[in-house]
Amino acid sequence: MVSVCSALARIVVGVDGSQTALDAVRWAASEARHRSTGLRLVDAVGTTPAPRPGDSRVGLIHREALLDGAAGALGEAAAVAQRTVPGSDVVTEVLTGEAVPSLVAESEHAPLLVLGNRGLGGVAALLTGSVAVALAAHARCPVVVVRGSAGGGPVPMEGPVVVGMDGSIEGAEALAFAYEAASARRVPLVAVHAWQDTIADRVSPPPGGEAAFQEENLAGWLASWEAKFPDVAVQRVVARDRPAPALLERSAGAQLVVVGSRGRGAFAGLVLGSVSQALLHHATCPVAVVRPAGAAAC
Repeated sequence: MVSVCSALARIVVGVDGSQTALDAVRWAASEARHRSTGLRLVDAVGTTPAPRPGDSRVGLIHREALLDGAAGALGEAAAVAQRTVPGSDVVTEVLTGEAVPSLVAESEHAPLLVLGNRGLGGVAALLTGSVAVALAAHARCPVVVVRGSAGGGPVPMEGPVVVGMDGSIEGAEALAFAYEAASARRVPLVAVHAWQDTIADRVSPPPGGEAAFQEENLAGWLASWEAKFPDVAVQRVVARDRPAPALLERSAGAQLVVVGSRGRGAFAGLVLGSVSQALLHHATCPVAVVRPAGAAAC
């Protein structure tokens, strides 16, 4: 659940001058309106090598150009936020350092870290191989990667919220995030539990068969949350499938897919392996990766 400190903090958005970063700003501005909070837009400028003797002026000009470019990107991003949600409370800052450690540090006090799915500058590599895994695994708050629809279309802002369920602690945190998102947007929640045959691993099959057993599991995980959020209509999906295809299929027509940072069983590799890569690279809507409560420091 959202802590007191993070509830009072601003949503952090990584900016680099790319169009996908501006998509992230638009999404974050709408999210900030739902949460009644502000935005903090940041761009990271890495340290430049020390100039050789006699080249100090060249190095200084290069550094100033990088800083001016970051400031310009942030100014454009702030204007986009204001056009998206007039009156948005927006602050900007150019950070010194590489993108990933800078954004991990920013996440210490943020309720949410928002990124585009690809970019131009310091944030451009965030979804390349191990860098994306590192950020999803080590950011101290939930991370949302803003993706558009298939074919590079606009970021969907309508449709249900989809959440991946596996019964783990991380899955419960993802469910809390997803319920809050669906309630704020007044849209349905689609709870997806993917499973594969496990009867061979049991001494005896569960009563009613494996599918019925998995449906009971999902119903149990949802029970207390349905009581807390009676305004949210829930569609339960028990899929005899691997988790990545099940979630990717249902990302079409959704406005957000929510998953935990780690899981068990089929979802254990969601952030640390191929399943996370599939979602971050191929989902047709924004993807939220949620870490356990208490990970963020005040």
